[in-house]
Amino acid sequence: MKTLLVLVATALASTAATAANPSLEQVIVTATRTAQGVDDVLASVSTFDRADIEALQARSVEDLLRGTEGLTIANSGGPGKVTSFFVRGTESDHVLVLLDGIKLGSATSGAVSLQSLPIEQIERIEFVRGPRASLYGTEAVGGVIQLFTYRAHGTPKVSFSAGGGSFATESADAAVSGGNEQAWFNARGSWQNIQGFDACRGSSSLFAGCFTEEPDKDGYRYHSGALSGGLRFGNGTEIEASWLRSDGTVRYDGSFANEDQVVQQAFGAKLHAPLGDHWTLSANVGRAEDFADSFGNGVFAGRFNTVRDSASLQADWRASERHALTLGYDYLKDAVTSDTPYDVSARDNKGVFTQYIAKFGALRLEASARHDNNQQFGGHETASVALGYQFSPLLEVIAQHGTAFKAPSFNELYYPGFSNPLLVPERSRSSEISARGRVGALRWRLAGYENRINDLIGFDSNFSVVNIDLARIRGVEAKLDLPLGNWNLSTALSQLNPANETPGTDFGKLLPRRPKSSARLDVDRRFRNFSIGGTMVAEGERFDNSSNRRRVGGYATVDLRAEWRVNDAWRVQARVANLLDRKYETVAFYNQAGRAAYLTLRFAGGGR
Repeated sequence: MKTLLVLVATALASTAATAANPSLEQVIVTATRTAQGVDDVLASVSTFDRADIEALQARSVEDLLRGTEGLTIANSGGPGKVTSFFVRGTESDHVLVLLDGIKLGSATSGAVSLQSLPIEQIERIEFVRGPRASLYGTEAVGGVIQLFTYRAHGTPKVSFSAGGGSFATESADAAVSGGNEQAWFNARGSWQNIQGFDACRGSSSLFAGCFTEEPDKDGYRYHSGALSGGLRFGNGTEIEASWLRSDGTVRYDGSFANEDQVVQQAFGAKLHAPLGDHWTLSANVGRAEDFADSFGNGVFAGRFNTVRDSASLQADWRASERHALTLGYDYLKDAVTSDTPYDVSARDNKGVFTQYIAKFGALRLEASARHDNNQQFGGHETASVALGYQFSPLLEVIAQHGTAFKAPSFNELYYPGFSNPLLVPERSRSSEISARGRVGALRWRLAGYENRINDLIGFDSNFSVVNIDLARIRGVEAKLDLPLGNWNLSTALSQLNPANETPGTDFGKLLPRRPKSSARLDVDRRFRNFSIGGTMVAEGERFDNSSNRRRVGGYATVDLRAEWRVNDAWRVQARVANLLDRKYETVAFYNQAGRAAYLTLRFAGGGR
């Protein structure tokens, strides 16, 4: 950590010598459900475009996002295995995940299998930290992650990649896309096979980890496809449709089952139309499917299929750059099909919301409010307000406050022998103070926050599902990006105190699987036809249970990468992950990969 702080201080000191100009401003849509420049959005936001994904040589969504400020990840034994994403210390099902505006997620577990979404199908990711329930409803307690599939531009283009590496890894991807001012299309397929390593060092006699001894290689393979296209009309109206499907097989260690065949599928359609000079209308319909068949040594063990149908209608009014108003309606229905009996297997949620965005000189305002009517739990009101004052390009100070709620999942309510039908929705109140600015090409942000969650769903000492009276999460996060000529430095720091404040034996204990401190450092250097870079991710210790009796040690990993641009069409990439071969865990008894090397060949031809 001291080394990282020294590097940050050095970067700040060298800023005065930097004469680079800021790059063109990015456009963000997730934070406010409207298109805004990144400097106009008051929320804490991180973005990753396709260039970032390929430059970092990320092999999964988890691989790309790990170490991002405000985010910690707990993985159960390698690629494709169950992975939890904790945003600002909240639960793994407290982050809303969208794919092209479609709500993803399993109605049974309540979470999203981000580890099953192929990174090669993703063109862009927006990650918003802080509650967004006043715009999106249930689940957006800790934040929102939105993934965008490809949108084509220019004349027809063909691209493909192929690679391999450690753990008998093989992968391939191919795509064709194109478009003009009237229409566009994209078609893409990808495939990956990983022989893997032993996922779990559990024990049946000690009742630890996966409760079994299976010293084998637990692999993961998938194949995926995506289609999308759109039309643009002369009056400004746009329509588009998209489809993505990923079929995977994941092997793991378990006493009941040790193989899952999983399907992640989403398809939807959008309409965007101007209504006069100041109003625009947007409509979005979609379906997300999360299917899983479990097997124990080849014998069928169970099926959990869930479907989420969603629709939204949104009207935006903008008379000038200083004032904007949004009115909207959302519909969501979750349904479960399983050979496990659930007392209730479907429910819907209807929500209406409004938002007002304004600029008054150096002062900026974002305010939103929402009413949700959940079929099982009745009405819930949420609201959010943010104020930002820009003293100069060097400094803007932002204060924001928001409320959120999360309805219990079907597993938490009805899974036999595990559930509690008396659970009530979780409710949260979050406040944040942040500052940000830019000096030449340098961009920085510092934020402090507190989130108080009432009726947090967790486990008691008997491993029963209960509503915890109160959890209070306090944290600080910092981000700095600094291009220096052909060099680029990026740092992220997070400090977290996720405390259980319910009176009893666990009072003051940390919520499980969240490290108190984490950091990421990226350094890259570009040459004429060659680039090199490295990433360091470090996390402090965490506890694997609510009593804090099972400690999981901290760790630090170093990755190195290089790319050779043969010409405008061909590139060769190489990466060494976990260079120092650190042995570590993010979930007790579940192994993580040691040193690994990968080689990838990429081609992109045509287009403009």
